[in-house]
Amino acid sequence: MKRSTATLSRVSRLDVQQMRLITRTARLHYLQGKRQAEIAEEMGISQASVSRFLSMAEEHGIVRTIVIPPEGLYPELEESLVERYGLQSAYVVDITSRESGLEMALGAAAAQCLAGELKGGTVLGLTSWSTTLREMARQLEHRSKTGITKVVELLGDLGSPRLQHEAALATQQVARAYDAEPVFLRTPGVIQNPELLKLAMNDVHTAAALKLMDSIDIALVGVGPADVHGPLEVGDNFFTAEQLAEVRKAGAVGQLHQRYIDANGNPVKTDLDSKVISITLEQLRRVKRKIAVAGGAAKHQALAGALAGRWIDVLVTDVNTANYLMAAPRPSPDAAKGIA
Repeated sequence: MKRSTATLSRVSRLDVQQMRLITRTARLHYLQGKRQAEIAEEMGISQASVSRFLSMAEEHGIVRTIVIPPEGLYPELEESLVERYGLQSAYVVDITSRESGLEMALGAAAAQCLAGELKGGTVLGLTSWSTTLREMARQLEHRSKTGITKVVELLGDLGSPRLQHEAALATQQVARAYDAEPVFLRTPGVIQNPELLKLAMNDVHTAAALKLMDSIDIALVGVGPADVHGPLEVGDNFFTAEQLAEVRKAGAVGQLHQRYIDANGNPVKTDLDSKVISITLEQLRRVKRKIAVAGGAAKHQALAGALAGRWIDVLVTDVNTANYLMAAPRPSPDAAKGIA
């Protein structure tokens, strides 16, 4: 095999004897595992010469350092996601080809990966109805002196009473893990009747939670498709199939706390916004650190849209979703222009 012109040029600046000494030194050190002092004695040269020869071996391409990550870790894929989507951090979780148990796997990984990411503010927003984030909450270890003083729910109740109870428990678990105060949003997340919506908004506890939406520093963002998903059912404290079909027809590919976005991450304005009790997209845009823990085929388009619109700063996802996101078309120049 022919050497490159650059390699030949470097070699030409050294005589054959020097190259032989450098190569032998490198082989003794890297292949046979001998210490520099042993090599110096064996070759009859000084230890300083051994050190210099090893440096020259790297400089001239005789020795090349290769980092081989352990099985199940994807540092190159994580770095590619960070570069392509302008993320602060990305964590890619290994799963089997089947997606059963994906939410549990992602939640467990997030409890470990995000230990150092929940920083930079005092008010943490939580999407407590998310199956993945509820699992994360269950596995969080106690961390003192994080600076977090309040954990506030970002979306009202969705789904069955049992799901609502589990959401409240998750909020308590996260608050307890960070020695913070839990702030609950115990009101339906979707209210179709305008009069009932007005009454709910006037509740003193609901009003207090909603006021905190302007002060969220870190948000564990809820990302989902523009459709029924997870443990939800049509009409179960949620939208109807007809309403969801209309929002998709208007261009929605996903939602953030039931606020809909298109493929470029721009808000899709519909009358459904007025029926939701949650953080708004305007408020979410002002959050300094937005973290998403999500994956699976059902959320591919929603995640791609959220990333295109710069709604996510830190991402925890599975390897299949990460590969999908890297293969997706690059974000349009119009992405993220919907809200200043």
